[in-house]
Amino acid sequence: MKSCPHGPFSWLASNAWFLLTLAPLLWGGNAVAGKLAAGQWPPFTLTLARWVAAFLILLPFAMKPLRREWPQVKSRIPYVLLLGAVGMACFNMLMYLALNYTTAINTSIIQSSMPVFIMLANFLILSERAAVVQIVGLALAILGVMITTTAGDPVSFFTGGLNIGDGLMLLASVFYAAYGFGLRWKPEMHWLSFMLVISLSALLTSLPFAARELMAAGEMPIIDTTGWLVLGYIVLFPTMVSQIAFARGVELVGSNRAGLFINFVPIFGSLLAILIVGEAFRWYHGLGLVLVLGGIMMSERARLPGR
Repeated sequence: MKSCPHGPFSWLASNAWFLLTLAPLLWGGNAVAGKLAAGQWPPFTLTLARWVAAFLILLPFAMKPLRREWPQVKSRIPYVLLLGAVGMACFNMLMYLALNYTTAINTSIIQSSMPVFIMLANFLILSERAAVVQIVGLALAILGVMITTTAGDPVSFFTGGLNIGDGLMLLASVFYAAYGFGLRWKPEMHWLSFMLVISLSALLTSLPFAARELMAAGEMPIIDTTGWLVLGYIVLFPTMVSQIAFARGVELVGSNRAGLFINFVPIFGSLLAILIVGEAFRWYHGLGLVLVLGGIMMSERARLPGR
């Protein structure tokens, strides 16, 4: 992806703002797709199907760079497999399970808390110094998640407990944050090689869960046309196209500027949930979204270079 392709799509491949807007739009659609799949695809089976399909699609394209890099990266492959298990398998299984119990809007907003957990890990594990404005930003983001998950009554977060779906999505966000935190020790690999290895890890990790799920059900799920279209969307767009678009956007404008576009994921996810699923956007969703995104942006802008 180092050279700009020629032909009718060359403008799109060179337009960073289009690519970096497309990626979070497609990622935001993952929660909506998971909501549409609820009741048809069992969540663990959907995760397995997603990563089996992704692995098979990636295989012919990724084998060449992986063979070339193998001598340098083979000792680090177990670590990459761990990343895939945590960030791709566990996150998606928990998110698709959560969507059986909560809304796609809640899921999208809770998902935006991932940077909060990464920053907390930086402070607690790596002993990064925290400025006052960072602490305030993290507190606002946490308050935003609490307001969203309690329908505007954050006190009940401690007294009434969480909706099971919101709790599962919070746990999923912790898993993905662990994946994001762990990426700093990822070996230098071609992005196709990396995607192939984490896809393999995700399918192997989700396989026993899906097998147990199907055995407990006693029968194979009956999937209609909508269910297959949902799977096709998940495999092609959040898994493939968004990764390519974001990787190209990073090449064009750099990781710092590209990273800001991740904040559009909960916004697009909420809009798509309203337009496609017909979910209602309540006042506490808006307040929670503003607090989470505002808090994260405050913390990111105030980041200290020292530790």
